Amino acid sequence: MVIGYARVSTNDQETATQVAALKAAGCERIYREKASGGRWDRPELHRLLDQLRKGDVLVVWKLDRLSRSLRDVLTIMARLGEAGAGFRSLTKAIDTTTPAGRMMMQMVGAFAEFERAMLRERTKAGLDSARREGRIGGRRPKLSPQQQAEIRKMVSKGHKTAADAARLFKVHPATVSRLMARAYAK
Repeated sequence: MVIGYARVSTNDQETATQVAALKAAGCERIYREKASGGRWDRPELHRLLDQLRKGDVLVVWKLDRLSRSLRDVLTIMARLGEAGAGFRSLTKAIDTTTPAGRMMMQMVGAFAEFERAMLRERTKAGLDSARREGRIGGRRPKLSPQQQAEIRKMVSKGHKTAADAARLFKVHPATVSRLMARAYAK
């Protein structure tokens, strides 16, 4: 059986282009997934791997749709080998049923991992640069420093409970709890 695997990284992306290419390549069954290629815990991929039989061929649109980690690609290829199944990438012309195809797949997998490492490095450099410029990521605080001080004062003196302070300032009680925990930790 020719089995396809289509993956996108985020919920706002679609697998339609990949699915169309996989259908055109003769895939009888296609597994679709929305998950990062750097993660190993992808339920559809594991379901596919568990159902492989001797003679099956796993087909992906591009190798990076299978995984962005060389280690994971090699693990998947080992599982395919154990099952007696083959692998094809439509855009890279990789076919692991031949020795040359296996070598090519390992080289392309190494480049995919290199690309992911470079992306991680660029992201880290960008975040470091933003921090040096005084910008920090994440959500803006719901409470101003003055409001935080007022809540700490009210709750610590017993004028209000943490829940009352949360209602008064229209924040979740956990926000007040975290604020008080930081105050007590100092």
